[in-house]
Order: sequence, then C-alpha cells, then structure tokens
Amino acid sequence: MSRVLLADDSRHAQNMGELILRDEGLQVVCVGDGDAAWKRLAEIDPDVIVADAFLPRRSGYELCRQVKNDPRFRHVQVILTAGVLEPLDEAEAALAGSDALLMKPFEASVVIETVKSLADLAKTARERRNSPRPALPDLSSLDPEAVRAAVTIALDAALPAMVDEITQRVVAALKK
Repeated sequence: MSRVLLADDSRHAQNMGELILRDEGLQVVCVGDGDAAWKRLAEIDPDVIVADAFLPRRSGYELCRQVKNDPRFRHVQVILTAGVLEPLDEAEAALAGSDALLMKPFEASVVIETVKSLADLAKTARERRNSPRPALPDLSSLDPEAVRAAVTIALDAALPAMVDEITQRVVAALKK
C-alpha cells in the first residue's frame, strides 16, 4: 500500500485529499504545516508528498527542496498544490524539484492519476535503492597489457565496418 503525506493548512483541503486518496486504497497522513511535514517525514516514509506551496512555517517549495536534497528521501515524489487565488510559481516549483503541480479545488480523477503514477515511480526507486548491489570483481591483478591487447583485437574487428560507414557518409555528403 502506498503512503501519502498530505500537508495543507486548510482542513477542508486535507479532508478532500484524504477522502479521494483513501477511497483508492492509499494510506494518507495529514499535517497542517511544513515543519510538521518535515518532522513526520522519516516516520511515515511516504511514497508521495502532496504539499501546499504556501504552507506556514516552511513552505511547500522549501519542503520540496529539502526532500529532494536528502539522500534518505530520493524515492519520494513531491506534488505541490495551490489554490485558484494563489499564484503558483512554476519556475520555483521546478527549481525546488517538484514532480507535479495540482490546483485546488482538487479534481478527484486528476489527483488519483497523478498520485498513483508518482507512487509507482517511488516504489520502483525504493526497490532499486534497497536491492543489493552486485559484487565488483577483484581488479587488483588486472594486467594492463592484456586489456590493451583485448582493445586492439576489438578495434581490428570493428575497423573495416567503421571505415565503410564513414566512407559512405562522406561520399553522400559530398554529393549534396
């Protein structure tokens, strides 16, 4: 089940967002300001944050920047929101690293589509981050001459085809 941290100082926006997302089977935690969102972030470990750009105590832009700059939260996708009367600065949102923008009042189908697609991206990023890395081969006994010989053999094999390709391109360019 995907987790969503919804940060908005409007109780109505929290209720609407929570209702829309819970009906889709998402786990939702609501907070009312940017500081509370930052404090709860590690505990909740959300896949997606939906944050009002104009949160008190720490704006959604600031929150987004902090999330995107913290290696612990590289998988987290951030959606910034704003009301119809609030001027959402798309350039600032992009600089902060926002993954999507939504305008209030929320259109349920748009919220669902946006959150679900970003939650899928977050899950993939989380799995990649948590998967064990393959062991590197021991390169301590690497023989530079053997590598040079292998490169020479590879180039010898590839050179005739490269010469033919370059010749064809030069001839075609000269005919124009």
